[in-house]
Amino acid sequence: MANNNLFERVSTAQVVNLEAATQPLSTTEANKLIRNTYTLLSITLLFSAITAGVAMLLNMPPLHWLITLVGYFGLFFTVSALRNSAWGIVAVFALTGFMGFTLGPIINLYTQTFGNGSQLVMMAFGSTAVIFLGLSGYALTSKKDFSFLSGFVVTGVLVAFLAGIGAIVFSLPGLSLAVSAMFVLLMAGMILWQTSDMVHGYETNYIMATVTLYVSIYNLFISLLQIFGVLGGEE
Repeated sequence: MANNNLFERVSTAQVVNLEAATQPLSTTEANKLIRNTYTLLSITLLFSAITAGVAMLLNMPPLHWLITLVGYFGLFFTVSALRNSAWGIVAVFALTGFMGFTLGPIINLYTQTFGNGSQLVMMAFGSTAVIFLGLSGYALTSKKDFSFLSGFVVTGVLVAFLAGIGAIVFSLPGLSLAVSAMFVLLMAGMILWQTSDMVHGYETNYIMATVTLYVSIYNLFISLLQIFGVLGGEE
């Protein structure tokens, strides 16, 4: 179970948007981008929760890792290609809806496997919300520039991705748990980085900003859920 959940999370690890803006946005434009980003993020999180609920009601089995991998990267690059058009919004909902659908079977697995599965899910959900709101709020109010985290996050995601594959191939639960801890730190860094880029006008596209924050939240939730399951799950 742990390895399947790990690959679900690792296979949806964020492909970081490395395109640098040619000219930072003005303060007014940056504030508008922040509003648009959080509005779209809120709607996509709700939509994702709906698709996760549908998957849970249908009692869908976890998707094969290859389907998850192809589906995520295919939809991610579709969003990237359409980010400057109205179709980019449609692509965002396709991506977040798909990711929500993959999340439903994982939640079912925890609630059916652990006696305290529902509590584990709520702990992961609550912790994710507190971490995201805290980090985003800090980056927005402090206005500190966290772009220096970019190299750490990009390198860390690649290392964690490879380590996660190794944990699956060689059945190393200890390494799997370590990868989950790595992803918690990496996604925290990504939230700070992305929010900071919006504040300082380095990020110019609210669609890509939404996707980055959404995937950070998704991976953060999955990572925390696996950690709580290993450390506090009751068989």
